Amino acid sequence: MRKLDDALAEKPARELDEADVRVGRRVRAMRLARNLSLADLATRAGISIGALSQIERGMTSLRVRVIWPLAAALDCEPSALIADGEEQASDLYCVRPRDRRSLPVRSEGIAKALLSPPGATLTGLLVTVEPGGGTAEAYAHAGHEFGFVSAGEVELTIDSARYQLRAGDSFAFKSTLTHAFRNTSDERCEILWVNTTKPSKVRDGD
Repeated sequence: MRKLDDALAEKPARELDEADVRVGRRVRAMRLARNLSLADLATRAGISIGALSQIERGMTSLRVRVIWPLAAALDCEPSALIADGEEQASDLYCVRPRDRRSLPVRSEGIAKALLSPPGATLTGLLVTVEPGGGTAEAYAHAGHEFGFVSAGEVELTIDSARYQLRAGDSFAFKSTLTHAFRNTSDERCEILWVNTTKPSKVRDGD
């Protein structure tokens, strides 16, 4: 069955347009943010996987007949796909402060903001721990993690060993070691936390 491929204008790699590359990156970022595969989005939009791949690589220009079904498949306004300028909410490589996504937390007194863009191999978080807040219990999982205390203090427990960390201190360990953390001070604590666990599997600080 013929799909909407005829609405695409393919170009040689040497003639790639910067605007088309930005649009392609935006489409891919939005697709990854919605946990959709190329096949999933292509099916929803009624175009072939090859055509969608060309769009994401900036090798084809979006035409009206493709913009509308693609936007509907991504549950966004068509203007979100083609708006010019660098201050866009969806980007393949960058996350603006106002566009940080909050992640659910099981423990009291902890807030998490996702710093890494969709599809990133590493998960970057800004973890805020209020006074008295912390993990309900020690836990472990697959992966590795690194953290930098940017403000306040935090008591970090790794494999039963306790460390009192202050602003400027950093840490790294295998996630398979049981770990927990708590803010025992009277000031809010902020930690830049990076690990190899996907955002959908992150709990509490990591």
